[in-house]
Amino acid sequence: MKGYLFSKYIPDGSGQDPFERLLKIFLDLLTYTSGEVGEALNWMNQLDRQYNLTNNDYGMGDFIEDLKRHGYIEEDEPASGSFQITAKSEQSIRQRSLEEIFGKLKRGGQGRHRTPNSGMGDEALSELKAFEFGDPVENIAMTESMRNAQISHGIDEFMMTESDLEVRETEHRTTVSTVLMIDISHSMILYGEDRITPAKKVAMALSELIMTKYPKDTLDIIVFGNDAWAISVKDLPYLQVGPYHTNTVAGLELAMDILRRRKATNKQIFMITDGKPTCIREGVRYYKNSFGLDKKILNKTLNLAASARRLKIPITTFMIARDNWLVKFVQEFTQVNNGRAFYTSLEGLGEYIFEDFERNRRKKMR
Repeated sequence: MKGYLFSKYIPDGSGQDPFERLLKIFLDLLTYTSGEVGEALNWMNQLDRQYNLTNNDYGMGDFIEDLKRHGYIEEDEPASGSFQITAKSEQSIRQRSLEEIFGKLKRGGQGRHRTPNSGMGDEALSELKAFEFGDPVENIAMTESMRNAQISHGIDEFMMTESDLEVRETEHRTTVSTVLMIDISHSMILYGEDRITPAKKVAMALSELIMTKYPKDTLDIIVFGNDAWAISVKDLPYLQVGPYHTNTVAGLELAMDILRRRKATNKQIFMITDGKPTCIREGVRYYKNSFGLDKKILNKTLNLAASARRLKIPITTFMIARDNWLVKFVQEFTQVNNGRAFYTSLEGLGEYIFEDFERNRRKKMR
C-alpha cells in the first residue's frame, strides 16, 4: 500500500528579498538595543559570521547602504560612521511588534468598541425592534414597516400606523482612554532575564493598534522607577531601565491625573511590573525599603487603588515575576481596586494584554 512520507520543511529563502529578510532581524535587534544602531549592526555581523545571513552577492555593507537609501537610518554627522534610526524605523518597529503579538490573537471587528447598550447608538445592526416613542426617525426600517402595514391593513386601503413601524437596533461605539504603566526599576534586567524588552514590544504594539484601528481612543504611557513620568510613543524604542526602586505610588498618581483630564467614559490602567512597591517620595527625599512589604508604602499604594475604584478606573496588573511579596501585594491591590491581575510569562505578556484590551471594549465599565 502506497503512503506518504513527511519530512521537516526547511525554506531556503531564495525567493525572499535579502534586504527585507535582514530588515526584520535588524528591527528586532533595535528593540533589544534600545535604538542603538551601532550595537544592532554589531550583533548582525556576529550573527552573519555564525549563521551566514549574507552571501557573496549581497553583503552587510550593501544592507547598511540600503538602510540609508530607504530612510531607516541616517548619519549623526556627515562621514562620521555613527548612525541613528529615523521616524520610519520607529514606526516600522511598532508595526513589527503589532504583527508579532496581534497575529497570535483571533481577529476581531474593524475597530469598533462595543457596549451592552442597544438603542440610540451610532452603528446599525441587523436586528429589528418595534418602534417606541423617542426612537430616531432615521432608524426606521422602511421596507419592513411597509410590509407590516400591507399585512395589517391590506393593499387596497393602504395605511401605516405606529404599531407597523420597526426600527433597526444600533450599538454604541465607545472611546477608551488607557494608561499603560511600565516598571523600569533595576530588577527588570536582573538575574540574566530581560523583562523590559517584552514590555516595550507590548507598548509599541498597543500604541500602533490604537493609532491605526481606534483613532478616537487615547493611550498614555508612563514609566515608573524612583519617580514617574510620561513618555511619547516615539520614545519607546529607546526605553531603558535605570538604577531605580519601584515607586508605584508616583506612577498611579500620574496615571490618575492624566485620566481625570480625559473625556472618554471608559478609562483604564494597565500596569506591567516585576516587583512590589519599595519607594515613595516625601518632599525632596525618597523613603525606600526593599525588604518585604513596608506598611507605609503599601498603605499609600492601596489608598490610590481605592481612589481609582471610586473614579471607576479599573487597574489590570500584569506580573512578570512571581516573588512572594509581589504576589501578596497584587492580591491586596486587586481586591481593593476590584481590578484584575495576571501572572504571565514574558512570552505571553502581549497576548494577555491585548485580549484584556479587546475584552474591555465589549463592556461598559461602571
